[in-house]
Amino acid sequence: MVISNKPLQFIIAILIACLPIFGFSNTPSESTPAQTETTTVANQAAPIAEEETSEIKEQIKEVIGHHVLDGHEFSLFADSATGAHYGFALPIILWDNGVHVFSSDKFNEGAKHGEAVAESNGNFYKLHHEKIYKTDAAGTLTEEHGHPTNAKPIDLSITKGVLTIMVVALLMFLLFTSLAKSYAKNGGISSGFGRLFEPIVLYVRDEIAIPNIGEKHYKRYMSYLLTIFFFVWFLNIFGLTPLGINVTGNIAITFGLAGITFIITNLTANKNYWGHIFWMPGVPTPMKVILAPIELLGVFIKPFALMIRLYANIFAGHIVLMSLIGLIFIFKSWLGSSLSFMLSFAISIIEILVALLQAYIFTMLSALYFGSAVEEHHHEEAH
Repeated sequence: MVISNKPLQFIIAILIACLPIFGFSNTPSESTPAQTETTTVANQAAPIAEEETSEIKEQIKEVIGHHVLDGHEFSLFADSATGAHYGFALPIILWDNGVHVFSSDKFNEGAKHGEAVAESNGNFYKLHHEKIYKTDAAGTLTEEHGHPTNAKPIDLSITKGVLTIMVVALLMFLLFTSLAKSYAKNGGISSGFGRLFEPIVLYVRDEIAIPNIGEKHYKRYMSYLLTIFFFVWFLNIFGLTPLGINVTGNIAITFGLAGITFIITNLTANKNYWGHIFWMPGVPTPMKVILAPIELLGVFIKPFALMIRLYANIFAGHIVLMSLIGLIFIFKSWLGSSLSFMLSFAISIIEILVALLQAYIFTMLSALYFGSAVEEHHHEEAH
């Protein structure tokens, strides 16, 4: 029999099934008052607990929304009891019938953080969901369908994302300048801290650039491929720190990176590349007319896919990780909180791999596009 082969599982199943029968409760006459009192207390506590849980959920949503958005100040941490925020202000640069420059601290004056009205040369501005709107002295925002309709000045501020990009750019400049100097000084042998990145540079050259672009043309694109690989990788790593940085999870940044790849691809493409788009050799003329618009559309779809792939993966990773961390404060039990912590830790480790993987994919696809742009087709191959 199946049960006789697994006696321990059978016994455990019987015990679990009999637990409701062998209860250690009091007699009905003794337990009725206690049950009534317990039920009354539970009914009174239920709305309070539900309200508290809803409040925690709203706070978690607010924190997640604040984390994935760019910011006009660099907040390191906040004290929930006092409402104080600790960090440093960033410069606000606006174009509104002239240049207006002031500190983001003006939005933090008063009791509520980020809700004060900032004045500059007689104009008044207010920050709402990290967007700056022009208001009156009272800070009135006219909303329609939940969105402010006030005029928005052109925002050229140094935001948290812009500052991070500057830091990464400076870090890369110092790192690879020292690596290049060590090559020149030691006869082609690297030294110093930059030596750690030499195998990655060689990998990008030997495994990404040369196989996809070719020996003849790969050197033209190596500077960009190395820059884009380390730039995306370093930004992804910064995004995993507790500083609340989400640069590559911003679609404007990925749009800019994909746009650069698009421009380089089409400006350096040879006549064979354009010939295979508008008038494919070896294809009947009626089919050429049909395929030409499709091929032309593919020119724009490629960078679009490049943009969405990086943005969606990084943005979704931040949302998932922050949501799992938020579950720790919702469960309020050692079992649920421990499981959430362990899962968050595991996802964090995976995100480290994803940070490198997304930099590799972006660089690989850019090299593929460059290779297709400079590929040389022979007349015999077309036939």
